[in-house]
Amino acid sequence: MPDPHTQKVLILDYGSQYTQLIARRVRELKVYCEIHPFVMPLEKIQEFAPQGIILSGGPRSVYEPEAPLLDRRVLELGVPVLGICYGLQLLSHVLGGRVSGADSREYGRKAFNIYDFQDLFAGLKAQEIVWMSHGDRVEEAPPGFEVIGGSDTCPLGAIRDRKHRVFGVQFHPEVKHTPKGRTILSNFLFRICHLSPLWTMRSFIEVTTQAIRRQVGTGKVICALSGGVDSSVTAVLVHRAVGDRLTCIFVDNGLLRKGEAAEVLHLFREHEHLNLVHVDAGREFLGLLKGVTDPEEKRRRIGHEFIRQFAQAAREIGGVAYLAQGTLYPDVIESVSFKGPSATIKTHHNVGGLPEVMPLTLIEPLRELFKDEVREVGRELGLPDSLLWRHPFPGPGLAIRILGEVTPERLEILREADAIVQEEMLRTDYYRQVWQAFAVLLPIRTVGVMGDERTYEHVIALRVVDSSDAMTADWSRLPHDFLAHLANRIINEVKRVNRVVYDISSKPPATIEWE
Repeated sequence: MPDPHTQKVLILDYGSQYTQLIARRVRELKVYCEIHPFVMPLEKIQEFAPQGIILSGGPRSVYEPEAPLLDRRVLELGVPVLGICYGLQLLSHVLGGRVSGADSREYGRKAFNIYDFQDLFAGLKAQEIVWMSHGDRVEEAPPGFEVIGGSDTCPLGAIRDRKHRVFGVQFHPEVKHTPKGRTILSNFLFRICHLSPLWTMRSFIEVTTQAIRRQVGTGKVICALSGGVDSSVTAVLVHRAVGDRLTCIFVDNGLLRKGEAAEVLHLFREHEHLNLVHVDAGREFLGLLKGVTDPEEKRRRIGHEFIRQFAQAAREIGGVAYLAQGTLYPDVIESVSFKGPSATIKTHHNVGGLPEVMPLTLIEPLRELFKDEVREVGRELGLPDSLLWRHPFPGPGLAIRILGEVTPERLEILREADAIVQEEMLRTDYYRQVWQAFAVLLPIRTVGVMGDERTYEHVIALRVVDSSDAMTADWSRLPHDFLAHLANRIINEVKRVNRVVYDISSKPPATIEWE
């Protein structure tokens, strides 16, 4: 099977909010790509050896004194280039065209006229709807370029230097609001760059398992298994590569959802037949959280205790040389600013501090993948949909969904309320439609009337959001009847709760989690 990395596209990031979308669309077309900051040195670009380069959009103006620019030598590599929005303006600016501020900013859907159908716009009609998001525009194309599309307010909306295979579009083909955007990107990849659709999750699995075998040799691997999508797919993929030389460690911190520990143990011991060490440390974690109300202190104590428990279990296994963890591609690029490479990659996992405690070599088989690709890998590996579509769950567990001190009583209240939320979401189609749904126990009590008696009990907040990657999120507009049913069940079935509220905050400015 051919290595899917042999044909690839480089995306140079100029700070657009849509840069990750470009990568996702390219990969949906089964072509491997990577995002790197625009300051990526020329020698690194040559070493990466892309067959196509995409310049992303960005918030700046190319004529500003400190605007992010492009090393012109990149355009002399003989590699096809597509500039999107700021990328178009950048090509024009660097190659001798003229860019200026438009009379008015242009955002939203726009009718776009196409003048040439030979390459980038093959298969499109003479007029298509596109998504614009710009303030500046190209007033004069660089020498050697021709105009192949435009609108009434943006006459030079698409340009081309056919000889050198350099293209630019003012609109955003990567967003779904440009209906034929997929066709345009497909034309760039296959008609202009002459790439092949090699990036499939089946080929990824084959290549990755071989790479893990080469890396590990006869060594032993441990993996922190939480039962979430990322760690589960990581564990099964590594197990496929090294078999029983992998041992998974499941640290039960006592902060999991109802029945979750039993489900993890059953799935991975009985169904997947993995070596699984179960560390029941709920009492230790709860003891460390006694009297703690600060969210960061909760996270710190849970994280440190997790590392201690995990390291102790790993030492008991003995002879371990490798640590597998489920780092994803958004984890890698999230903290890499478009202004330049970050000195350190943000730690996203509870095991992040373990290599300092134990001298282990990291194995991160999913670090090239987006979440949807991870689910596809899991499906190829035979994992059940109930796991692959499991909503994200924070490492500190229910501790950061209990505002204030975590006590056994408050933990039980939240666990029962959240179980109802999960049950009702799964009973309907809403579970698969939303990004995340959960309950939060608030640090207040309110007056109520239950059975003709005055009550003074706890409040549950419901948090349900829509998102594609958790970097931004909007609250889900669930039907009022469904929310009423959910609230009634919680109030009627969970002792010590007499009020339910619904969180209608978006991210930003709020976050998805409350702590």
